[in-house]
Amino acid sequence: MELSMMSAGSFFLQQLTVSNVLLFLAIFLFVGDYVKRRAPKNYPPGPFSWPFIGCLPSMDFAQPHVSLKKLSEKYGDIFSQDLGSLRFVTLSGLQTIKEAYVHQGDIFADRPNIPIFYDVSKEYGQPFDPHFHINSSVSNVICAISFGNRFDYQDPEFQSLLRLLDEVLKLEMSVSSQLYNSFPQIMKFLPGSHQKVFEHWNIIKMFVKKIIQKHREDWNPSEPRDFIDCYITEIEKFKSDPSSSFDEENLAQCTLDLFFAGTETTSTTLRWAILYMAVYTEIQEKVQAEIDQVIGHSRQPLTENRKNMPYTNAVIHEVQRISNIIPVGVPRCTNRDTTLRGFHLPKGTTVLTNMASVLYDKNEWKTPDIFNPEHFLENGEFKKRDAFLPFLIGNRVCLGEQLAKMELFLYFTTLLQRFSFKAPKDVQLIVSKFTVGLTLSPLPYKICAIPRY
Repeated sequence: MELSMMSAGSFFLQQLTVSNVLLFLAIFLFVGDYVKRRAPKNYPPGPFSWPFIGCLPSMDFAQPHVSLKKLSEKYGDIFSQDLGSLRFVTLSGLQTIKEAYVHQGDIFADRPNIPIFYDVSKEYGQPFDPHFHINSSVSNVICAISFGNRFDYQDPEFQSLLRLLDEVLKLEMSVSSQLYNSFPQIMKFLPGSHQKVFEHWNIIKMFVKKIIQKHREDWNPSEPRDFIDCYITEIEKFKSDPSSSFDEENLAQCTLDLFFAGTETTSTTLRWAILYMAVYTEIQEKVQAEIDQVIGHSRQPLTENRKNMPYTNAVIHEVQRISNIIPVGVPRCTNRDTTLRGFHLPKGTTVLTNMASVLYDKNEWKTPDIFNPEHFLENGEFKKRDAFLPFLIGNRVCLGEQLAKMELFLYFTTLLQRFSFKAPKDVQLIVSKFTVGLTLSPLPYKICAIPRY
């Protein structure tokens, strides 16, 4: 009997070739991936998902909103996608988004763990690229709120910081970074642009931590100067509480969030606004006529002027609508099981928002694909629109909405009060193409800013 068992064992080992082992491992991995990806009962439909890589081959990362539009047309207002190891559910259409973010706002209030996010003058009328001029100015508003001071526009460290931030925003939507989101345990050991994201974020974070340390040295709890001082006060108040989330690491991250969110979105919208004004000069002239009538030439614009400037307000809103700078919104996550439009979404489902499905909805807008301020006007008065959702809605509506609206109005009116923007000679400005990063920004362009007086 023993001899027979040994013979069988010997025969098995002889047959256990490298190819057989690899075949067994492949079958094991495929079965494991299938079990892992198996959707819950009544889960939203979606495109075919390849083993391990999901829908990555069919995604157009250069035009993500176009891909979402096609998928929405095929699968409806709620559909799912697998991107590597990540699974998303995307919402389209005003009613679906409102049902999720307003009627079930407490459920769709969490944030998912997206790996790449968590492991990181006017030239005297000559053509110039306004990108970093605008970034510097807008960023300084957030610096004043967060750090208690502004930076000189020529400060080399400040300019280096802004350029690093700009590069990070582009790199986080690169193929390498998306692969990191899908396969973080593998990609963290491989070279690629995702490694630059981490390197740049570490430099930016060290910059913020140096400022926090300086605040610590002369902090006076009775005279808070800025956001950092106020946060340090909370750290000290709860330092004996082991469950407190107030610590210097969170302070650095919150400050970075303010710095990013308060700089990129507003400055990108303003860059689109200047570009649209140079292309649609007749609209620019109408805005300037209203500015001259309400504010004049010598007085600085005030936020309170907005209520008397319906056309200017409409133009700013239309720039936000048509530029659609965050085409999939900021991801959300369900914190418990729920049902949406008849589909079952289990706890922990990552949810994206197809912003174009609302901002370009032909049932909501008269000319959805054309820049048209009349979308926000009725009988000469400014008209609010439910389908205007650049800040989203519900429990996770953008906290900086009011600051952003104030900044956009003041910057836009001040710029058009003092300058007329036009294309350089023999240059065709383009509004139909864009650069994809965490935001959709205009292609690099040069503009002429002509003083009005």
